[in-house]
Amino acid sequence: MNENANMNANPTQLLPAEIIRRKRDGGRLQTGQIQAFVDGLVGRNPGLAWGDAQVGALAMAIVLQGMDDGECVALTRAMTHSGQVLNWHELSDAGPVLDKHSTGGVGDKVSLMLAPIVAACGGLVPMISGRGLGHTGGTLDKLEALPGYTVNPPRAQLLTALRQAGFAIVGAGAELAPADKRLYAIRDVTATVESVPLITASILSKKLAAGLQGLVLDVKVGNGAFMRRLADAQTLTDTLVAVAQGAGLRATALLTDMNQVLGHSAGNALEVAEAIDFLTGRAQDPRLLEVTLALCASLLHLGGLADDEATGRQMAQQALDSGRAAERFAQSVAALGGPADVLTKPGLPTAPVQQALRAPRDGFLVAMDTRAVGLTVVGLGGGRQQAGDSLDPRVGLAQVLPLGSAVQAGQPLLQIHAATEAAAQAAAQQLLAALQIGDEASYHASPLLLGRSAAGASPP
Repeated sequence: MNENANMNANPTQLLPAEIIRRKRDGGRLQTGQIQAFVDGLVGRNPGLAWGDAQVGALAMAIVLQGMDDGECVALTRAMTHSGQVLNWHELSDAGPVLDKHSTGGVGDKVSLMLAPIVAACGGLVPMISGRGLGHTGGTLDKLEALPGYTVNPPRAQLLTALRQAGFAIVGAGAELAPADKRLYAIRDVTATVESVPLITASILSKKLAAGLQGLVLDVKVGNGAFMRRLADAQTLTDTLVAVAQGAGLRATALLTDMNQVLGHSAGNALEVAEAIDFLTGRAQDPRLLEVTLALCASLLHLGGLADDEATGRQMAQQALDSGRAAERFAQSVAALGGPADVLTKPGLPTAPVQQALRAPRDGFLVAMDTRAVGLTVVGLGGGRQQAGDSLDPRVGLAQVLPLGSAVQAGQPLLQIHAATEAAAQAAAQQLLAALQIGDEASYHASPLLLGRSAAGASPP
């Protein structure tokens, strides 16, 4: 007898309390129980509805007892099909449907460059992105700094952007993986965010619902990431790839350093400006370039557009150097309601107060508390302290020096962009505590690329 037949034979096992008890006691949830939980999250079975307290109790049980890959695959699949699952049959000749996901960092604007680069190389990239979370920035928040840009377009407008540019960066919408929306909201207030199975199902359910054929994951590691330890990040990476493959999605992942701001800016409008400079060749931070090209290379190879990653990297570099990626970016922004000449006149708002944070002494920039830097941007108004907070797209940090830079007393370490003088002064005090000036010998550079998924790229 299969396990779903067993569930039908013993319906009491589908009761919320029984499912919670089973996982609380270290048992393995069967597929039917996981499906009943997800159905209860979205109200599909009123007789087996789940209250918020019950959802929080099961989430805590999962945090404490874990899930094996089979359970996580079942949870991911059920959450994927809790709402609309997109398809792109209207664009069947447009190339493989590809996407990228980052676990979040400070100054991580890679999506803004990767999507147009991959599109210029022949991929179709319907990128479903999110808002800022905690100290990390959100791609949708960044793009909304562009006047008129709509992150929730009607399908006809989305298809137009995809046809014209080959990519579109938009929000998930209310119908995509609604079970994840409710589960995450409860996890956020019940200290159950830090769970590899729940993180995995949350990320992948939305990506699978987006109708992808290939996904590259950028798992951040360090003091500015949610995963501070390499071993924890490797566990998450391997689980993400294994579960993606178990759910039928080709996936690969890289582990990348997040012990300093990625690029030279952090803040919504400032990061869009840096992305435009990057795409047009006006300025390209070396670390940002390396991460972007590495992820593009993996995704182009995964999608069958390049024979190997070395070829994929060459293709990505050519798309960037030729200006084709910048053109795709401009086409997508215009199609989604943003400025028609975004590469030359983006119309980004600027902060009224801009002041330098100066080095207190001679030495070298040897360390950065990157999470504290991200929280400083939040404090300036560039992120949310409460769920309903509105953002100030103007504020943030620019011209951030990379670790290892030699500095003299009084030299700018970065530029603070703030709404008021008082906010700038408060940020300066926080940043001086977050940045460490020391002797050259005390600086130890972290590798930028720290590893990759141990699992392969092809689903079983």
